[in-house]
Amino acid sequence: MNSIMRSSLVFFLLLGSANAFFTPQQASPSTASLYTPATATTESLTKLHASKNKQKVTSRTNWANARGYFSTSSINAVDSETSTDTTTATTKSPPKIIIAGAPASGKGTQCAIIQSKYGVIHLSTGDMLRAAVAAKTEVGVLAKEYMDAGKLVPDEVIIGVVKDRLAMPDCIANGWLLDGFPRTPAQAMALSESGVSADCFIFLNVPDSILVERVVGRRTDPVTGKIYHMTFSPPTDEEVLARLEQRSDDTEEKVKVRLEQFHANVEAVKGSYVDIAVEVDGAQRPEDVSEVIMKSIDAVLA
Repeated sequence: MNSIMRSSLVFFLLLGSANAFFTPQQASPSTASLYTPATATTESLTKLHASKNKQKVTSRTNWANARGYFSTSSINAVDSETSTDTTTATTKSPPKIIIAGAPASGKGTQCAIIQSKYGVIHLSTGDMLRAAVAAKTEVGVLAKEYMDAGKLVPDEVIIGVVKDRLAMPDCIANGWLLDGFPRTPAQAMALSESGVSADCFIFLNVPDSILVERVVGRRTDPVTGKIYHMTFSPPTDEEVLARLEQRSDDTEEKVKVRLEQFHANVEAVKGSYVDIAVEVDGAQRPEDVSEVIMKSIDAVLA
């Protein structure tokens, strides 16, 4: 066999082997599923991603609507299951409000209205101290020692109580309304240094002469706890009128002392919140005062 014939034979043998090696084989049913096309997997993941985005947007929208807030961006619904073009919904954070005012300035009335409209957690120093003591928290135990000894609770302890309370889930989720706190410049500074900031500082400004009249005429029903005023809102029931009581510190002499203490600190406290302060004429009718307050809070939250 000459060299040309040998070369041809080798070529055809190699060609036959190569064809046999590259012949497509039928995949068995058990292995076929392992080779799912990449496009099918991508499509499946895309559907899942789009579905989760729709749920997230809906959840955030419901949360915002339940609290009276509005999304700062429009929410684009996902038109098809495979679409991944969604706009993330954003909501305003829950309101953080401080309200200040002298005794009988009307804070209690306005706090009830604010709480009702915005769903915030209404907090006073006394309530927070009592709750911390009852819960036997670290700062609560410390505060109890001072209270049991008849001493004033130091600012650092009160700040600890306030900070712990504001960090609780209900305040984080709903926002908060601090009633009459901080009362001193030191408390305002300590609150700021602890990382607590407010959106709005509301100050109810009422002349002392009106405050004295409001306090001195105040009476409490020991049965229901309802507060009346002998000039502005006396009870119509003679039985209720007969059992009304006056608080021991609701006298003209004592209220003037309390007002002196209030005025000694209030200007400095207001100075700590100049950028977010709203001063309201608290001598107006409660409805008029409330209207000004609501407009101010709405402007901050917008």
